[in-house]
Amino acid sequence: MPGSTTSARLLSGLLIGAGVAHFVAPRQFDAIVPRGLPGAPRTWTHLSGLAEIAVGAAVAHPRTRDAGALAAAGLFAAVFPANVKMAYDWRHRPAPLKAVALARLPLQVPLVVWALRTRGTGRA
Repeated sequence: MPGSTTSARLLSGLLIGAGVAHFVAPRQFDAIVPRGLPGAPRTWTHLSGLAEIAVGAAVAHPRTRDAGALAAAGLFAAVFPANVKMAYDWRHRPAPLKAVALARLPLQVPLVVWALRTRGTGRA
């Protein structure tokens, strides 16, 4: 059963807000770019920020919502290695920070599910 239009708007806002954050405060994102990726971390930070903004815009528009929702699910899966890196890098930080980093790992599952449930909300 498809989700609501409100849910799609919230997902869109989350994606666009996160994408903008990649440009406003890029250092925090640079730090979690997996080392195995070619090029500079800042390049990946900007590319992923642009992807989040584009996918968020696609989710926002009813005509592109289904494709945007699938792209959002893929994007949430694609950033999982960055969350793993963050959890590993933060393993010696104070417990509250470590908990935040670890909580990001299972959070990807409901984000993917949310994105997939957003499909079908743009049809008349």
